[in-house]
Amino acid sequence: MKKMIYIGTDGGATTSKVGGVWSDGSTISTKLLQSSTNSTHGPEAVVRSWVEAINSYLTQHKLTWKQVGGVGLAVPGPFQRYGVFDRSANLPENFAGFDVHTAYSNAIAERAERAIPLTVGNDGDMGGVAEAQHARGDSKGTVLMLAPGSGLGCAYIDQSGLALDGDTLAGMEGGHMPAPLHLLGAKPYPCGCGRTWGCIEVYTCLSGLPYLLAEKLEQYPDHDLAKSSLSLKERAFTLRGLAQQGDKLATEIFDFQSRAIGLHVASLAMALDPKFVVIGGGLMDPEATTTAFRERYLEIVRSTAREYLWPYQRDFINIVPAALGDLSQAIGAALAALYKNRA
Repeated sequence: MKKMIYIGTDGGATTSKVGGVWSDGSTISTKLLQSSTNSTHGPEAVVRSWVEAINSYLTQHKLTWKQVGGVGLAVPGPFQRYGVFDRSANLPENFAGFDVHTAYSNAIAERAERAIPLTVGNDGDMGGVAEAQHARGDSKGTVLMLAPGSGLGCAYIDQSGLALDGDTLAGMEGGHMPAPLHLLGAKPYPCGCGRTWGCIEVYTCLSGLPYLLAEKLEQYPDHDLAKSSLSLKERAFTLRGLAQQGDKLATEIFDFQSRAIGLHVASLAMALDPKFVVIGGGLMDPEATTTAFRERYLEIVRSTAREYLWPYQRDFINIVPAALGDLSQAIGAALAALYKNRA
């Protein structure tokens, strides 16, 4: 009898990815299989494309629908209720209220010619599930993941390997907790979520770089970026490359962001007391950043957090870089389907 497998779909706003694991939790393949989400064509079209992507994945790896024991879906929040989209900053308005759980379950059943259990969760949470498995190995330590990118993805993984959801499925929306502005010496920048108390996301991610750059340029009036005709957002996109070339202005901005992440690690550690903290996102991607950049960033995170942790936590908590890159959310969704099936 052929081994059972569990498939994960990462239904991102721009691209969708497919990953899979065997019934023992090991990854079927680390090769990235992705395609355009085509969200402008509407939610039903997106669901159909996900099913076709699974079919292509199975074919590519000489697997069949009969082997699929469960499917996991990682999608951006927030949710009106389990498996139902709310208004998202990253998806068209017509996705709000769409029952993605029912629609995807039905589409999978039609293609597989049988019902297959579907597990739906926040994409940040699913990424945390995968990174947690990698970080802790055979141990049962809890894992906090922070992944700065366009926004700040956050997840807390318990000893069962699953993510904290909360009663309204908004658990671990840690990116929208207030930043310790007095320690950062920063103003309360407005966040895309609508809050104006200074969400930590704005100080750690791409969304806040234009604010940080505008203030920093006041200190560097002769910098090339101060003379550029590009918009602040366009100039902000150049900062990561400049920092890796040793540019002082850009380096200071990323030092600020890594310090903000370190303070947030310490804050969350007071409530969650994790054994591992995984730092993910594009800044930790070996294909996007240099080793020197990543090591500097992580060292500032560690040293900043350490100052505010309880003495016992300072030698207990391991702060490590993410390892799975763009595959994490698809693999995490597959693992969540596996864990739910075991339960």
